Amino acid sequence: MTKPAASPRRTPLGSRRPEWAGRNYVLLTAATIVTNLGAHGALIATTWAVFETGGSAGDVGLVAMARFLPLVLFLLIGGAVADRIPRHRVMVAANALNCVSQAVFAVLVLSGEARIWQMMVLTALCGTGQAFFNPAAEGMLMSSVSGEQAGRAFAVYRMAMHGAGIGGAALGGALVAFVGPGWVLAIDALAFAVAGGLRAFLDLSGTPERAPGGGLFADLREGWQEFIGRPWLWSIVAQFSVVVGLIGAVESVFGPLVARDQLGGARPWGIALAAYGVGTVAGAVLMTRWKPRRMLFVGTLCVFPIALPSAALAVPLDAVGLTIAMFVSGVAIEVFGVSWMTTMHQEIPEEKLSRVSAYDWFGSTALLPLTTALAGPAESAFGRNEALWGAAALMVLVTALVLLVPDVRNMTRRPHTKAVAGGPPASTAADVSVDASADASTAGSADAEGTLRRNG
Repeated sequence: MTKPAASPRRTPLGSRRPEWAGRNYVLLTAATIVTNLGAHGALIATTWAVFETGGSAGDVGLVAMARFLPLVLFLLIGGAVADRIPRHRVMVAANALNCVSQAVFAVLVLSGEARIWQMMVLTALCGTGQAFFNPAAEGMLMSSVSGEQAGRAFAVYRMAMHGAGIGGAALGGALVAFVGPGWVLAIDALAFAVAGGLRAFLDLSGTPERAPGGGLFADLREGWQEFIGRPWLWSIVAQFSVVVGLIGAVESVFGPLVARDQLGGARPWGIALAAYGVGTVAGAVLMTRWKPRRMLFVGTLCVFPIALPSAALAVPLDAVGLTIAMFVSGVAIEVFGVSWMTTMHQEIPEEKLSRVSAYDWFGSTALLPLTTALAGPAESAFGRNEALWGAAALMVLVTALVLLVPDVRNMTRRPHTKAVAGGPPASTAADVSVDASADASTAGSADAEGTLRRNG
């Protein structure tokens, strides 16, 4: 028997917190701000730690591959685990692993004893933690907001996340230049410890009980059926497998190399990454007000500008031109990201969020180990500029192809109701489709963004 809908919760007099921002939402947002402050600086620090040991472009690619490979290998298991046990426990355990691995990494770099193989092992541990964290975090976030206000909640969340990324990238680039990469890695370890403490206080009392399942493999099979039955979902994930792989190579290998050889070092690259963050904040601000009716169509159109940074590095533009390209790319990807998250919240059942998210993350990151490992050899074989132009052209091509899928063009926003854990009651608006083309057989989604900003 269905329980009567709870009356809307009133915002206390004088409270500045919106009605849709429940306790879990606030804790998740705060923890993400902390980790992004550390993580964006750590990305720069890792690359320069390799350079300080005399490493080459190929070594940078190997260290990046070591992080991405376990991320790909363990994502599906992480998604199934997060749908079987309390998600906040998975998140805290993953943060603890990341904290320890980054702390050891920092000690080795500060002592001057770091070796490439050690960096690969430690970044692999960090990638393993992320493989379990990402699906759990995505499912937790989706269940923490009400359906009617989901788009605005996700935009504000991402605004906070990327705002922290701005500070983290700028501060990280400056600290790498002035005090060295080791201290930046130590700050990242501390950030994981603080964020894990915040996530330990998440409230799962309102989460619907999980029905007994048939085991891990049965859960994975059920998640696969949810994923593969929707052409728009798997086609966009396939698109992002290419896009994310190419951007991973550009940001992990080519961007730092161009910055080192032609832009003056770590600081201009840190500013460019910060400009990307400013763009994502601007895009999130836009999406707090703009609710495009054809969410996926508008979002996919905004993937085209993601190729701009690769083209800017290929020219190459000066630091100002690269910064502008990164800003525009940030605005565009944020429009896609909010649209994608809103679609996921609208379509995927709460008890399957983490598994579907895991298939999304798996597909979207599947090529990262390969592309980052091959970035150095590609530079040697074709030349750096040619490799960057090829990356930009491939991003444009796969984005154009995904627009041929009817559901991508026709999926529409509709009033939606979804249960909320640790937050305000869901809206009582009727779940009525406003477009016959978005039938029940094409429900589903997961956040491919991360696309790249995997918010540990």
